[in-house]
Amino acid sequence: MREATDIDPQALPEALLCATAPVLVRGLAAHWPAVEAARASSAAAHAYLRRFWRDASVGAWVGPPGIEGRFFYDETFTGFNFRRELLKFDTVLDALERHADDAAPPALYVGSTTVDTCLPGFRAENDLGFGATAPLASLWLGNRARVAAHQDLPDNLACVVAGRRRFTLFPPDALPDLYVGPLDFTPAGQPISLVDVARPDLRRFPRYAQALQRAQVAELGPGDAIFIPSLWWHHVEALESFNLLVNYWWRSVPAAMDSPMNALLLALMTVRDLPPAQRQAWRSVFEHYVFAAGDDTAAHIPAAARGVLAPLDDNGLRMLRARLLKALNR
Repeated sequence: MREATDIDPQALPEALLCATAPVLVRGLAAHWPAVEAARASSAAAHAYLRRFWRDASVGAWVGPPGIEGRFFYDETFTGFNFRRELLKFDTVLDALERHADDAAPPALYVGSTTVDTCLPGFRAENDLGFGATAPLASLWLGNRARVAAHQDLPDNLACVVAGRRRFTLFPPDALPDLYVGPLDFTPAGQPISLVDVARPDLRRFPRYAQALQRAQVAELGPGDAIFIPSLWWHHVEALESFNLLVNYWWRSVPAAMDSPMNALLLALMTVRDLPPAQRQAWRSVFEHYVFAAGDDTAAHIPAAARGVLAPLDDNGLRMLRARLLKALNR
């Protein structure tokens, strides 16, 4: 994995924020008081976090010791091997402290929780400089958890505050080798790989060996950060009894722009089951208007008449969404 050096945490460079491959940045958040507390001890980190908590509840995943921190489907794929609970933040900290020395603790995981809601004031002391970019900051807290390989639509800069985390990343086109599960029934909204990255079963998932050949792996400690570009697959393993990560998410597209996942679902509904010849014809249409689109795609049409083929601003995107909704609601 490429490693960047001499990065000013108060003025993150565009070369980092717009990278198209993962970047490891050692010590990017080492100056944070939260990191300094975590390096002192877990107790100091807990005490530091409690300073900011204001009676907020958080969504938590709780699983039995037998899942060994791997939050996943149940054996029938009709449910999951954990339960969701709404807990007070200090209750989560209490549980982590109580089970810190257990050989086989219950699995406990708080994911994707907005920092400003959960710990108001935390970012005033622990933050990075994104310039004009205004990312969403979220925290991820728990014990030895394993989050299955998945993609996120936004770009992602993840900073380890406490504990150690191992990231295993795969490029977007590794999809066929990752054996991804259902698109519409997922643990947290994103489809996940069914391969257990920590213990891959190559007899059941033989193509995963090809994904491994292109995997990028990095282990991060307190203060270290990793940039994960949009749609890079990433498996994240928390390696200690107390782990805290803060990440930043942003998209460099118009705010009104919808998720491409909606286009995929629509294509499944309207294109996938066409006769092969028609499907191939639509492949060429998508290639022309979407994947190979350029300045000359609609250059032969008067500018005022290009409609949806013109660059779409926020108003154009809203109008197109309304048109699609009308068509889908017939």
